Amino acid sequence: MISEPSRHCTVELQALPSRIGQVRRIISAQLRYWHLDPLIDQAALGVTELLTNVHRHAQPDKSCTVDIELLLDRLTVSVHDHDPRVPTVNEADSFATSGRGLALIAAVSESWGVRPSGAAGKAVWFTLPATCDTSTLPPLAVYGSTTDGPFGSAPISPEAVAAAPARSAVVG
Repeated sequence: MISEPSRHCTVELQALPSRIGQVRRIISAQLRYWHLDPLIDQAALGVTELLTNVHRHAQPDKSCTVDIELLLDRLTVSVHDHDPRVPTVNEADSFATSGRGLALIAAVSESWGVRPSGAAGKAVWFTLPATCDTSTLPPLAVYGSTTDGPFGSAPISPEAVAAAPARSAVVG
């Protein structure tokens, strides 16, 4: 029996502004691989806000771990850091340029919360409904298996073959 590809991805990093864009690209690529393209914008926004909070507020260091996990019809994104202080949702002034991160996460996610990890830190997480078809994940390659190749198995008509220009793979 062939098992499905892993639906869990972990990235360890220092929450620095230069790394946040890299993590967004990693999250986006993983969600594309899982065929969850409709969730990319929400997940990227949420992880950006959580990593920005680590960068601005976490003590004693900025090291953290981003986890994304797809279980059944739920995508969970969490950021673990070493600061045990629990974040709070602020009522930001209408002219404030910051202070809306958790409110944004609450607005775009299905649910969110904080899991303390004793004196070692916490995990702030949010979930998104994965309502798109997640059963179409690409299969894992298996040694000795046969596939249709990258072009699928659609039949090609003789007219299409005759109309195609001839190409050579031989140099010269």
